[in-house]
Amino acid sequence: MDAATRHNYRKAQLDFLKMSRDGLETRLAALNAAIATLEQQQSRTAPGETAQS
Repeated sequence: MDAATRHNYRKAQLDFLKMSRDGLETRLAALNAAIATLEQQQSRTAPGETAQS
């Protein structure tokens, strides 16, 4: 494998990993928002009280 081929392969690999990270960061942000929303809802509901759907 020559240097140019190795360079291109590593660039493609790096691009793929960055794209994967971006997708994971998006999913993590959505999970964090869902957790925060549920925690806020839970703190507004008094213990023993059931939330209406």
